[in-house]
Amino acid sequence: MRTWYYKFLLVVAPLVASASQTPFRYPEEDDIFSSGTAHKLEWPVKRVAVIGAGVGGLIAHRELAKDGFDVHVFERDTQPGGNWHYTDEVPLDAPVPNANIAVADFAPSLPPNGVKFPYEEEYRNKTQAGFYQRAHRAPKPIWYGLTSNAPAPIQQVREFPWPVGTEWALPNAKVGRYLRAFASWHGLNNNDNNPNISYNTRIELIEKHLDSNGKQNGWTLTTKELVRTSDGTNRATWNKERFDAVVIATGRYNAPNIPSIDGLQEWAKRFPEEISHSRQYRRPEEYAGKTIVIVGAATSGGEISREVNSRAAKIYQSVRRSKNPDRQVPSIADYIRRLPTNVSVIPEIKRFHSPGSSIQDSGIELANGTILYGVDHVLFATGYRYTYPFLPDYHNPTLGRTGEAPAGAPQPIITDGSHVRSLYLDLFYIDNPTLAFINVNFGMQSFTYAEFSSLAVSKVWSGKAHLPTREESWKLYHERVKKVGYGRHFQFLGAEGTKSALRFFQGWLNAAAIKYGGRQIDGLPSQNSQINSVWTRARFGDPSLLRNVTVPGADPEPLSADVFADEKEREVNEAYVENIVYADDW
Repeated sequence: MRTWYYKFLLVVAPLVASASQTPFRYPEEDDIFSSGTAHKLEWPVKRVAVIGAGVGGLIAHRELAKDGFDVHVFERDTQPGGNWHYTDEVPLDAPVPNANIAVADFAPSLPPNGVKFPYEEEYRNKTQAGFYQRAHRAPKPIWYGLTSNAPAPIQQVREFPWPVGTEWALPNAKVGRYLRAFASWHGLNNNDNNPNISYNTRIELIEKHLDSNGKQNGWTLTTKELVRTSDGTNRATWNKERFDAVVIATGRYNAPNIPSIDGLQEWAKRFPEEISHSRQYRRPEEYAGKTIVIVGAATSGGEISREVNSRAAKIYQSVRRSKNPDRQVPSIADYIRRLPTNVSVIPEIKRFHSPGSSIQDSGIELANGTILYGVDHVLFATGYRYTYPFLPDYHNPTLGRTGEAPAGAPQPIITDGSHVRSLYLDLFYIDNPTLAFINVNFGMQSFTYAEFSSLAVSKVWSGKAHLPTREESWKLYHERVKKVGYGRHFQFLGAEGTKSALRFFQGWLNAAAIKYGGRQIDGLPSQNSQINSVWTRARFGDPSLLRNVTVPGADPEPLSADVFADEKEREVNEAYVENIVYADDW
């Protein structure tokens, strides 16, 4: 007994060390590892559905399969890779105004009531076949020339490292091939004929499965497979399957966000081809010789601006003052400094004047009163909202950003789409931990984070690690809400937050392995921070690449790289600038 205690202290040290730094708060006593004080799953977990075959879903499958679960993966696209599957095919137009958050990704398509499953329908309209396919598979929001903002040694699955000598800068095509190779390694590619993965299959509905006494004992998934037939039509096949637990790994870039601006809806109706969201951008040639307004200047807005600059006649970059509650979140000024010097940075748009005879003759009024004319295209690089259309019972838009559901009422996962709620560790749905979410955070490295969080899910569901009681989980959750506040930064981790969270996972899971058996997990290599630092300074920190700009309407904000020479500031500054590597705010 004494030997186990010493082993426990050694393994749990990372948890205690990170307790004051982590963006979450965890129990500091060892009760979290005790089955006597843990949350009890209401039914055994044997059969698991994983939704999504991007990096999060692929790693979740690997971890669950290792522990002996019967795992089935569902992917709406034609192949694995998630956001890293590039095609020239573009997503559907982003709705203006934003769609209701419950259907902001897609409107679920369900078969008639009372049909026998599997149920089939054939869509005979060949002219609409392409539209149906795009709506179903949702082409991903990356463009032809996109290069990852993280270096190769960081953006990899540790089991499957890049070959020695791989260049750090990763074109999206290379990342896509890498993930397909990783899927093939585990027999999950679309040509592996694996019955445990379904491509072209979208989840339309997840609902509670009830036993004969009306008590939940699992989840029922309604699926829809859509395939092109030999004569060019589409055939849809719906099915229903029961699972004990569900992992949702559908990513964060599915529901485009376009801000509500006076007059924009009229412009979108009058000039539908000239109002777009960044998820539809593919190549710079389409903007050759045009005057463009790009709204937003974070990751996607800034990088698209840099790429289009060589082709466009003129680029206006519309930005608004940063409202980041945490200085760890990269500010808009840091992104602006990467913009080409001939890009005009302008204030946010106040309103779109009534449409004229052409878009060039129509005015765009800025917050400072300036009115722009002669614009050919407006591209919104204004991010995405969280939504899970297959979980309608867990959306409650009436609460808005900050409203709370009454105690005892069903607790929502999505309200206004700016954040995800009711999750312990941003991972387990507190009221029913057989529903888990992978990689809902941003400001972290998804290839790495998925490994730790997926192992946590597998251990909890196999009884080899334990969660706090429901009451304790809610207590910790509400403490975090009080400290951070709901909103778009509720899921932000950043470099230091990510390291702290991973240290916690390592301490918790390894201590549980000592007590209950099962696998342990190694921490990240110590050189990762050095790699991030070198990469960031090369990509963002060279003063010759930085613009000395001021965000319109704001005071100048110094980029930390500008003061690297001050050794007293160096450690803090590198920690901050490193966050830009983790900045995946598209």
